[in-house]
Amino acid sequence: MSNEEKLTPAFLEYLEECLLQDRMGEVAQVVEDMHPADIAEVIDRLDVTLARKLLDAMPNALSADVIVELDDEVRYDLFEEYSATEIAEKVIGELDSDDAADLISELPEDRIQEVLGKITDDTQAQEIAELLTHEEDTAGSLMAKELVKVNQNWKLMRCVREMRRQAEDIEHVHTVYVVDDENVLLGTLSLKKLLTTSTRTAVSEVFEPSVVSVRTDTDAEEVARIMRKYDLVVIPVVNEDNQLMGRITIDDVVDVITEEAGRDYQMASGLTQDVEATDDVVMLTKARLPWVLIGMIGGVLSSRVIDFFDITQFPEMALFIPLIAATGGNVGVQSAALVVQSLASEGGFKDSLMSKLVKDFGVGLLTGVICATVIFLVSFALGSGYNLAITVSIALLSVIVFAALFGTFIPLMLHKVNVDPAVAVGPFITTTNDIIGLFIYFGVGRVIMM
Repeated sequence: MSNEEKLTPAFLEYLEECLLQDRMGEVAQVVEDMHPADIAEVIDRLDVTLARKLLDAMPNALSADVIVELDDEVRYDLFEEYSATEIAEKVIGELDSDDAADLISELPEDRIQEVLGKITDDTQAQEIAELLTHEEDTAGSLMAKELVKVNQNWKLMRCVREMRRQAEDIEHVHTVYVVDDENVLLGTLSLKKLLTTSTRTAVSEVFEPSVVSVRTDTDAEEVARIMRKYDLVVIPVVNEDNQLMGRITIDDVVDVITEEAGRDYQMASGLTQDVEATDDVVMLTKARLPWVLIGMIGGVLSSRVIDFFDITQFPEMALFIPLIAATGGNVGVQSAALVVQSLASEGGFKDSLMSKLVKDFGVGLLTGVICATVIFLVSFALGSGYNLAITVSIALLSVIVFAALFGTFIPLMLHKVNVDPAVAVGPFITTTNDIIGLFIYFGVGRVIMM
């Protein structure tokens, strides 16, 4: 039976019963073969008292890994129950520097200093404190200090001894980095070369000088893009002088990609801040309300457009208002979504803005002609009359072309001024297209039907 298959209501009830009755031997036996992520899923469903009891029944190394996997709110509640000494010894002392820094950064400022003061390993405390100085969502904030490095002047025999010593503090050794006497990154040392070359050979004679790296101030999304582009599982981080500062592994980048995708999806849906379904009513309302209000304002402006053109002269035009608004909104969101996706995956377009707009004009024109032809035939067949049918078809063609261009142009402009283009998708595009689309529709109608 897999760990996930264990997470049934019956299993959770049994585990909770064991905890309540202090049958800790059974508890330890149950969780010993479970993955930390699965144990975290169990703890997320327990109250804080039983969660603390379950964590205390595990070895410190396992409980620390579990705490890393917990939901942020659950972890916050647990840390409220822990003393600074317990956090330092039972959690931080068992983690790599990057995970440790991430957890500590969630604490209030005064408690951060208290926990750092309780860490008995001065080197670890200094490394964590250094990581906390880097801006959030940069390579410096993602990196871990633990790595294996060798000096270019060492013989391979010494390399083996040093690598054994350094590897004791690292769970997975992905790469051996080569530096000079000033800790400047020069390249990497292949394990194959290490095993097949004479131990009296100097590192400088066998290391690979080409290495992809990022700076400490590189944006986290750019780090993810580089690692995806070069198919890397680990990437070194250097400072402005190219000195080796740490390394970032693929698991940290996956977290960045997941979080960014979630933020972009929320922005595209009209949520102004990072929220989850488990947040309270006030937090969820604050996140939703701004774009709802903007949508309301857009609706008011749309109604003023209708009033401006005096729809009472041609009431039959009201039948096609939803069609014009919905089609323009759909086309605009599609265009914007493609631009945002391309910017996220490639870091930008290789083509110029004008060539991109020309291409989307062609797409909008072809789509518009097809849709306009269909709606002309349908509306005419339903007895709308020639003038109304031609009005709707011409307006629909114009709206589709405009929406395609607008949906492409706005995200690209936002990207150029360093604003997340995801904000253009969804409510902003649809509201704007509704207003402009109605202007076009009634403008065409005034020309043809007067």
